[in-house]
Amino acid sequence: MYSDTQTRPSSAMRKAMAEAEVGDEQRFEDPQVTLLCERVAELLGMEAAVFLPSGTMCNEIAFRLHIRPGGDEAILHRTSHPIIAEAGGPAAFAGAMMQPLDTPRGMFTGEDVRGALRYPDRYSPRSRLVSVEQSTNMAGGRVWPLSQLRGVVDVAHEHGLRLHMDGARLMNAVVASGVPAAEMTRGFDTAWLDFTKGLGAPLGAVLAGSASLIDEAWRYKQMLGGALRQAGIVAAGALYALDHNVDRLAEDHAHARVLAEGLASLDGVTLDPGEIETNIVIFEVDDPDALCAGIERHGVRMGAVGPRSVRAVTHLDVDAEGIQHAIEAVRQVLES
Repeated sequence: MYSDTQTRPSSAMRKAMAEAEVGDEQRFEDPQVTLLCERVAELLGMEAAVFLPSGTMCNEIAFRLHIRPGGDEAILHRTSHPIIAEAGGPAAFAGAMMQPLDTPRGMFTGEDVRGALRYPDRYSPRSRLVSVEQSTNMAGGRVWPLSQLRGVVDVAHEHGLRLHMDGARLMNAVVASGVPAAEMTRGFDTAWLDFTKGLGAPLGAVLAGSASLIDEAWRYKQMLGGALRQAGIVAAGALYALDHNVDRLAEDHAHARVLAEGLASLDGVTLDPGEIETNIVIFEVDDPDALCAGIERHGVRMGAVGPRSVRAVTHLDVDAEGIQHAIEAVRQVLES
């Protein structure tokens, strides 16, 4: 339960991958990659899309598309992935200044964006990009309300800023809220979808945007390593995930609620189960490192993510029995 990146392809997904027709994706001759990009572009309400190895690469290329070298700044939450988990990539690859917002639940409002805008003079960085994470990661899998997204989009458009959506767990947000993905991404210049988390594929993410932006994204893909050649083998896994693993995300959310309720009943755990919206459970204990080391001896892996915080993530490889085993492991370690 360390992360939903731990998922392994099912036998049916492996079969689809093994039987996939392939070609050179750089020449747009791989039918699986082409179909995947078309489907994701349509799903997100965009014109075009490009297949990439990882969501981190989607973020890096998107920042490079929107940020002009020479002092441009991105506005995003302080716990968001480009700040905490991309090795300073936006600064190194895009030359981006970062304006982190420290707002509740990993989300901010249009007025928060307005308050973060730089005064337009030669002394300040230029406010250029707003990036949101749907659903939130280190804020506990929260889903941005559509009205709040609209407020952010409106302020960004009012001031001529670009908009990017980190969609690592976008489909979790879609399933939890019932709001279509294209409604969530409406008004955004770029957005991406990850297949290696709850959707269960072993590799791949797709970045979507306008045709001109995706054409430029291909240039940066080339800079970062080039084409994936016969990538249909892995694109087929992503296509299988779209067809079979989206609706079942609701099971992960249900398991996360059961986990949260069980953990909250234990002495030494601080957690409000009512705050669980998707598949991420973050709770507090006195010594996260000791707890994680102890439960691993019981065959349970979670992640210490702060001086008092532990993160557990449900996914398709964790069933109801596994949830109960995890609760019992935490109980035994806390009691000992």
